[in-house]
Amino acid sequence: MAAHAGAGTAAHAEAARADDEARALLPASAPVAGHDDGGEEEEEEDLEERAFEASEKVIVSLSSDDADADLEAQLASSSGSPPFSWRKLWLYTGPGFLMSIAFLDPGNLEGDLQAGAAAGDTLLWLLMWATAMGLLVQLLAARLGVATGRHLAELCRDEYPDWARRALWLMAEVAMVGADIQEVIGSAIAIKILSRGYLPLWAGVVITALDCFIFLSLENYGVRKLEAVFAVLIATMAVSFAWMFTDTKPNGKDLLVGILVPKLSSKTIRQAVGVVGCVIMPHNVFLHSALVQSRKIDPKKEYQVREALRYYSIESTVALAISFMINLFVTTVFAKGFYGTKEAGSIGLENAGQYLQEKFGGGFLPILYIWGIGLLAAGQSSTITGTYAGQFIMGGFLNLKLKKWLRALITRSFAIIPTIVVALFFDSSDALDVLNEWLNVLQSIQIPFALIPLITLVSKEQVMGVFKIGHKMQAVTWTVAALLITINGYLLLDFFSSEIRGPLYGSVLCVAVLAYVAFVLYLILRGTEISNKIILAIRKRLS
Repeated sequence: MAAHAGAGTAAHAEAARADDEARALLPASAPVAGHDDGGEEEEEEDLEERAFEASEKVIVSLSSDDADADLEAQLASSSGSPPFSWRKLWLYTGPGFLMSIAFLDPGNLEGDLQAGAAAGDTLLWLLMWATAMGLLVQLLAARLGVATGRHLAELCRDEYPDWARRALWLMAEVAMVGADIQEVIGSAIAIKILSRGYLPLWAGVVITALDCFIFLSLENYGVRKLEAVFAVLIATMAVSFAWMFTDTKPNGKDLLVGILVPKLSSKTIRQAVGVVGCVIMPHNVFLHSALVQSRKIDPKKEYQVREALRYYSIESTVALAISFMINLFVTTVFAKGFYGTKEAGSIGLENAGQYLQEKFGGGFLPILYIWGIGLLAAGQSSTITGTYAGQFIMGGFLNLKLKKWLRALITRSFAIIPTIVVALFFDSSDALDVLNEWLNVLQSIQIPFALIPLITLVSKEQVMGVFKIGHKMQAVTWTVAALLITINGYLLLDFFSSEIRGPLYGSVLCVAVLAYVAFVLYLILRGTEISNKIILAIRKRLS
């Protein structure tokens, strides 16, 4: 009798474990019988905008709540780390690859090809270290999202006064629109290449806008389906640019020296600044802090947070290693084909394919179309993540609870309307290059308004609790942020010194620069002893 009871209990436990594993492999679509998600908590969440609803999150737990609690208590008492699981890593895989798309957007590809054509393989070391700096920033964004259960835009809404919050929202929206225009134009250029010029640029813009809605609709079937689409697009880029890499047969020794030996000359300083400036996309910092919340993690349970941070760190590192290889392929191809040639100074996204075709031709599949396929995958994937980021930015800063299709429509309209105007009036290679320079400047201006709030928040114990970064890490992150802001400041100074002429424009620029610097200093000093003393001194003087 006891044996039968023991066997029945074991069978029941095995069935329960199998049910938990089956649920873990699928997105949670509805509460499962016997599992109470906490109705009161859901009612409280309904009052605020959230990146993902509870029913949309992917379940990553492979065991029961009691087992998780026992394991957490055991690890807390022994100061150990959670055991590694390949299945868990698979369940956490996705957000990092969506984040890595920003490192592969058409703007980055144009920076890669121009760096390769102008500097050869000599800036590959800088590309590697710039990607490493980007990884550090994105890991901080993931840390913020996991440890707090909220993304950067939501936390900024609570951290800053109303005027500063609205200014940050405006800056984030401007950065996103600027990036989106580049991405949509890149996708439209690819469509023009693949249609042999039959479809003009504006038609490619419209097709890209419609495709974006189609891809985003996949999210209704679960976030894992959307992540699978991105995996296909990244694989398409990798195969396309690797194919080009093998076709052009670059010199392996030059490639290795370019990665390992730092070289920088006065002639390539502008390309070097462009390589670093393309790495940090302001909207991508907001995006990653929201995407990590697509997994069902309780921020109040230290064990779950530590486990999530571990797997997200591995996944993000792998994703950016792949993006680095793709960027390396593009840089090396154009270094091999155009370094030291007369075409090096005039090459851009639109004419790159034609130059490649004239230089290398093509066998089974012409290199022009391989370039077009890779560029299309980069453009389509980056426009989707741009729209995704726009939804999180708008919802987080303004706390707007809108239906997803409506938020997507509003966000898409911000970028598509100006992009169609651009496509109609700038349908030439020279005009697009000029436009791209202005959009790069626009991105550079916005970088402090994503980096500074991020580092400020992950350094605060009131926000992060035990997961705040230590003093050494704070020193490293502020150094990286200062380096990135300085590099982009150089880019801005170089650009405006050549573009702005006349006393009127110069005066307007000076006023704008003073306001800009004042706001950046406010964000850096806010809450410090220095800022408190300044505020007290101002109040005494006014009273």
